Amino acid sequence: MNSGIDLVKINEKIQLMKQTAEELNRAGECFPALARNTVRILASVKMLEINISDLVELDV
Repeated sequence: MNSGIDLVKINEKIQLMKQTAEELNRAGECFPALARNTVRILASVKMLEINISDLVELDV
């Protein structure tokens, strides 16, 4: 699958977003708004993983 898009690089950025959101979520234990919003972010990142990361695994 070569459409001129670097899926590996995109996947790396998605994983970085996930890691950052998880760190923020842990930091938000005493900050409910942060905890709630990072849960939403993680749900969106999960959709990106389903769409992109799975393609990267198939393309390897």
